[in-house]
Amino acid sequence: MSPSIIENKNMDEYDRYSRQLKLLGTEGQQKLKNAAVFIAGIGGLGGTAALYLAAAGIGKLLIAHEGHIVLPDLNRQILMDSKKIGEERIPCAVESLKKINPEVEIEAYSQRINYETSYPLVSAADVVIDARYDFPERYALNKLCVDIGKPMIEAAMSGFEILLTAIKPNETACLACIFPERDKKWEPLGFPVLGATSGIAGCMAALEAIKILTGIGEPYYNKLYHFDSLNFQSAAFSLKRNPSCKHCADKGEVAHA
Repeated sequence: MSPSIIENKNMDEYDRYSRQLKLLGTEGQQKLKNAAVFIAGIGGLGGTAALYLAAAGIGKLLIAHEGHIVLPDLNRQILMDSKKIGEERIPCAVESLKKINPEVEIEAYSQRINYETSYPLVSAADVVIDARYDFPERYALNKLCVDIGKPMIEAAMSGFEILLTAIKPNETACLACIFPERDKKWEPLGFPVLGATSGIAGCMAALEAIKILTGIGEPYYNKLYHFDSLNFQSAAFSLKRNPSCKHCADKGEVAHA
């Protein structure tokens, strides 16, 4: 557990978080400081979530994303730097997050998501944010969270559309309940992206993580939120677990709107 901001009489921390202490209280702020969040993917959505969790005073971020910075990243990946095109994404992301909050502890890995290599990252987190761009990795992360018992925020966007839900393993519908796995080819980079829309989705994911960690508000469990960012129209769909789900088979069924 991290030292208490009250016990240490750390006025820098009081000053940094003074505006949100009015919402979270010192107890809620301490919960954030003691918490670890694993963000799978730090692109337009995950990078925004990471930035706002760091700014909010999360104690530890675990992040994973493979590859190097390329020019088409820069319309949305706010942790990247135009001067570092061709360099690995992960060191640049860490540098950007440390500029926002040098106190946050960061573990960063240049890798994709699969069950074996991501197992220790999910195990070390209190909450997981799924911000990957392809379904095979999303399913692998979902199965990990179900098996290990870690809550996961499922956030996705395409074009102007955003989808978000929160998953509590063995209690709520999981990703595979909502969108059953299918044997078909998936083009991971085939969808259009506007940075502002992915940023909204990332902020929503960060807020959902803060809700789960601090206990404020009601997490978006067993509900799927859809937001059309172009027309500012939204809808919510109730969900139930699928008794035939490959990932979390139990009683219940998905309720379609």
